[in-house]
Amino acid sequence: MTRSRIVLATHNAHKIEEFGVIVAAARPDLEVVGYDGPEPVEDGVTFAQNALIKARAAALHTGLPAMADDSGISVDVLGGSPGVFSAYWAGHKKDGVANYELLLDQLADIADPHRAAQFISTIALVTPGGDEHVVEGIWPGRLATAPAGSGGFGYDPVFLPDDADGRTAAELSSAEKNATSHRARAFESLGPLLAALGTPRS
Repeated sequence: MTRSRIVLATHNAHKIEEFGVIVAAARPDLEVVGYDGPEPVEDGVTFAQNALIKARAAALHTGLPAMADDSGISVDVLGGSPGVFSAYWAGHKKDGVANYELLLDQLADIADPHRAAQFISTIALVTPGGDEHVVEGIWPGRLATAPAGSGGFGYDPVFLPDDADGRTAAELSSAEKNATSHRARAFESLGPLLAALGTPRS
């Protein structure tokens, strides 16, 4: 049986793999494929705005239903930053290690009770017919004082989820992360929308 496709508006192989696993739980007939078209300008000031910009562009370019995730880390003591600037916190090179090293340096003198942080995932689903949906998932935790773990990507090595028994997100197995992460939480709301999605063109 030919699987139908839904495009994920990203060039990030880690995200494509992660979304593929989560989508399969709701729609095993859907294959998540990466977006290979022109990248739109992400000039939104919220996660939702940027996710919609990317999903609309991917749906228009491919003619397929499209998802886009805009996510990042929000640190309480920084007023919610890095937030939408998470990917560029240390500059426009999108250097994940440089980003979290700068964040750790900025919080070097902040004691543990004040290091609360959340991973936030906002996912937009846009169909070629113009239907649009936005869902959000929040994974609460705090910032570690030093990186740990070799899994995951982005800020995972310095994020200690509240439900991970003192381990960073990078120390969790893929199965553990996919079951409880901010994206998994967003997908709790997106799942029914995917289930109701008409059969895309294959």
